[in-house]
Amino acid sequence: MSTSDTAAKSGSPVRAKQSAAARIAAAAGGGALRVFLILAALFWLMPTIGLLLSSLRDSGDIAATGWWKVFTAPAELTTENYSRLLQNETITDSLLSTVVITVPATVLVVVIGALAGYAFAWMEFPGRDWWFMVVVGLLVVPVQVALVPVSELFGVIGIFETTIGVVLFHVAFGLPFAIFLLRNFFAEIPRELLEAARLDGAGEIRLFTRVVMPLGAPAIASLGIFQFLWVWNDMLVALIFADSESAPITVALQRQVRQFGNNIDVLAPGAFLSMIIPLAVFFAFQRQFVSGVMAGAVK
Repeated sequence: MSTSDTAAKSGSPVRAKQSAAARIAAAAGGGALRVFLILAALFWLMPTIGLLLSSLRDSGDIAATGWWKVFTAPAELTTENYSRLLQNETITDSLLSTVVITVPATVLVVVIGALAGYAFAWMEFPGRDWWFMVVVGLLVVPVQVALVPVSELFGVIGIFETTIGVVLFHVAFGLPFAIFLLRNFFAEIPRELLEAARLDGAGEIRLFTRVVMPLGAPAIASLGIFQFLWVWNDMLVALIFADSESAPITVALQRQVRQFGNNIDVLAPGAFLSMIIPLAVFFAFQRQFVSGVMAGAVK
């Protein structure tokens, strides 16, 4: 009689033989794994920590020693760099311009993308599938291909080197991904739920605002985070389509580096502010972001 037959008759469970890799993974799944993840997180945050500490040091101290010196000489830390930064009109105006560009570009992409995604998912109109294929095809069009023709078009209609031109460019290139993402998410909504709402007298607008939008909140939040981060961190589009008065923070910092190569007491706090704001937005909505990313993983 085999060992498995004996175990089956005795009622004891039969354990499959684990591989060496499985035993190592099980042994490391406790405290060792947590320590490794903490170290990996600290390593990932090290550039951010270094930039923060550099922004709190005098320019002379930055040129003399590395940012890690503050652990042995904490008296070097000062907030004077941020005081001078807030008095620099170029940086403060560029921060305001960044908000003026990013917020409309994000809101328009989310609103238009949600409406178009709902139409492609649940409304019947001639050529719907063909139009959606066009949207999917636009996903692979690189931004660099459109820079010259769009510049000529904006020059003809008079919005070149304006905030409106920058916003429209970001909206145009953000919509294909937005429509593709939200259409696929909305298509997973049960048809019976929509039919029940229609039987209760709900029209398309009410159906979209009262049923589809609440159910699609995770995907919409994920899209908003993606679009916000892309527009906020963009420099190429703003460098071409924005003038000196409407330039965002990325272009302003680039010009500060080019004009004042040693102006580190302004560049360090400016770079930290330009990075910490999108990080704060991401961490504020990370729960919705994870829900949107994992929404289609389990059916």
